[in-house]
Amino acid sequence: MAIEVYMNFNGNCREAVEFYAEVFKTEKPHMMTFGEAPPNPEFTLPEAAKNLIMHAKLVIDGSTVMFSDTFPGMPFTAGNNINLTVVSKNVDDIKAYYNGLKEGGKVEMELQETFWSPCYGKLTDKFGIEWQLSYDNGQMGQ
Repeated sequence: MAIEVYMNFNGNCREAVEFYAEVFKTEKPHMMTFGEAPPNPEFTLPEAAKNLIMHAKLVIDGSTVMFSDTFPGMPFTAGNNINLTVVSKNVDDIKAYYNGLKEGGKVEMELQETFWSPCYGKLTDKFGIEWQLSYDNGQMGQ
């Protein structure tokens, strides 16, 4: 398990990922757009979001750095657009970390099954640090 960095961008994620891949001479990044995600019958994806990056990652000198565009209409503040991400192969650890970090904090997404993880949650701790916690059962996308 490692704590990883997750950076959000305001519509220019693809450009940023390509730039960092070139600077750090990484493998060509795989980028998933919001439009490639499974459709949600309860929510129509705005046309403006379809080509925005939902998830990308680079391995930079042994460290995983993940990236995403902010979904249209969601707040974006340059300088506050970095999350710490814990990905673990132990679901009990994910649950314990999540429950500890949420004390006095603000839950943005309860622990739940998503199409990329059987147990994922997002919150801001009592110190204002944003966290994403994700169980990796060996089937998480790249």
